[in-house]
Parts: sequence; structure tokens; C-alpha cells
Amino acid sequence: MQLNQATDYAFRAVLHLAKFASGEVVSAQTIASREEIPMRFLLKIMRSLIKAGIVKSYRGVDGGYTLAKSPREITLLDVVEAIEGSVHINRCLLDPEYCSKHWADCCPIHQVLDGIQANLVKELSRYNFAELAGKT
Repeated sequence: MQLNQATDYAFRAVLHLAKFASGEVVSAQTIASREEIPMRFLLKIMRSLIKAGIVKSYRGVDGGYTLAKSPREITLLDVVEAIEGSVHINRCLLDPEYCSKHWADCCPIHQVLDGIQANLVKELSRYNFAELAGKT
């Protein structure tokens, strides 16, 4: 299992914005340059972060991006879910009907993976961008 490149870039972009004062607008060019993210990819990622309510965008000459809420309220899980969707390490954890054996309720593998997934979600929820930006 591996998070995709878009999620890595999204982490970098949100962390970059978390280092600025609340409401301070940062241009896409600045984010792309400082975080070494291809501009075209950054713009696509930012659309997902806007849709998830993590980032706000501003148009115009002085336009750019800012966080839509406090960095303390944004976790790693929020960013993962904005880019990749909800966390499911196996398809049977998304929907037991995906189990071709129809055994999800008593499958020992399902039980273990469910616990691992719960721990992963818990850990991703534990870290917020205020902490990661050194603002605590």
C-alpha cells in the first residue's frame, strides 16, 4: 500500500500554507516553486483541497490560496481523504459484499485488516498541520 504522489504534494501544499498567518494568500507559483510541485499538478490538487473545505482560493492579480480553517483543525487524514477518498486498505472493508467468499463477518483476515485500518485512521487523525508546521 502506498499513498499516491498527489497526496504527497497535497501534504506539502497544506503544510506550506499552514506556515502563514491566518488568511494570508499565497500564490500558486510560490507554492509550486518552494514545494517543487509541477504547476499543472498543483492546480489539480488544489481543486480537490478546495472541494474538501481545506483550502480557499482567491482570483485576480493578488489571488492565490489560503487555508479555509485553522491548521489545528486539519489533519493528515483530512488531506488523504480529500485526495484519495476514504481509507480502505482492502475492498471488503469498504463493502462486505466485495468478498467473493461472502465470509466478511467471520473471516479472520477481515478482522485483522479492520483493526489495522482503524489504527491507520486513528494515527492519521492524530497529527494536525499546526503541529507539523511548528505552530504549537
